[in-house]
Amino acid sequence: MVKLVLMHKADSVYEDVPETVYDFPKSYLKAAREAVGDWVVYYEPVKAGPRGYFAVAQIAEIIAKPGVPDRYLALIKPGTFLEFDQEVPRLVEGRPLEASLTAVDGTPKSGGAVQLAVRRLAEADFARILNIGLREDLEAHEAGRYDPNGYQADEGAEIFRRPVLERLTRRPYRDVAFRRRVRAAYDYRCAISGLRLRNGGGRPEVQAAHIRPVERMGSDSVRNGLALSGTLHWMFDRGLVTVAEDMTILVSRNKVPGDVVARLIMPDRKLSLPADRHNWPHPENLRWHRENIFGQVMTDEAMPWG
Repeated sequence: MVKLVLMHKADSVYEDVPETVYDFPKSYLKAAREAVGDWVVYYEPVKAGPRGYFAVAQIAEIIAKPGVPDRYLALIKPGTFLEFDQEVPRLVEGRPLEASLTAVDGTPKSGGAVQLAVRRLAEADFARILNIGLREDLEAHEAGRYDPNGYQADEGAEIFRRPVLERLTRRPYRDVAFRRRVRAAYDYRCAISGLRLRNGGGRPEVQAAHIRPVERMGSDSVRNGLALSGTLHWMFDRGLVTVAEDMTILVSRNKVPGDVVARLIMPDRKLSLPADRHNWPHPENLRWHRENIFGQVMTDEAMPWG
């Protein structure tokens, strides 16, 4: 097996959906097949935007693209896609993070491998990129983020070295990374109520909800998340509210009283979206929620509005 860098443009003419599938030509087939079962890092080229390295995922299978000669699809293993907590720059102190892109004197190469849409990635380079994008102490940092004393690593003790792959597969770590990305994308504002609430210590009250649950083949992509208040998160997960194709908020009127709707949902019934369109909910995730959750989940739990 081998790790890869996959070049991705948000406005690509190919059928790339980083969370689920990567579309590529036959010239990269050998490298792609070598990577089945291993991890890939997504990279945004300079002409497409500023993000650099921005996510990681695992390839499950390579198939021929139906009806298109000499094109193939890398299918992403469900539950493995994860965006970096912080996007990783293309250069650090003027030097590339990939050995294959680095000249003898440490400066960036031009042409050649730099232009490859699919390129092999050395294990050491993979670890270096991941250590920048997904810090080892992310859970501890988040736990102490709103502590009055702040989070401080003990300089006298060595930081616990959690292996890179363990970080990528541990559910608690992934939950923290997902929550941080989603809440920041929505500027800590509830997407349905429009409210940005913080407790006395400054901790945001907004939560991160998966649109399609991970246990039902959902991803940890920001595009599969919504920032919601606790009550609206509860309602969304139980199918009492959802989002239409035009980003209008839909309510199960036979289960939610009108006065509750008036108090919890913005008057224009439009979802409050992230400033960056990269982070808007993916239409397929919203469609899945409408068809599989909205109006269909029954619960004997007491309603949170009393």
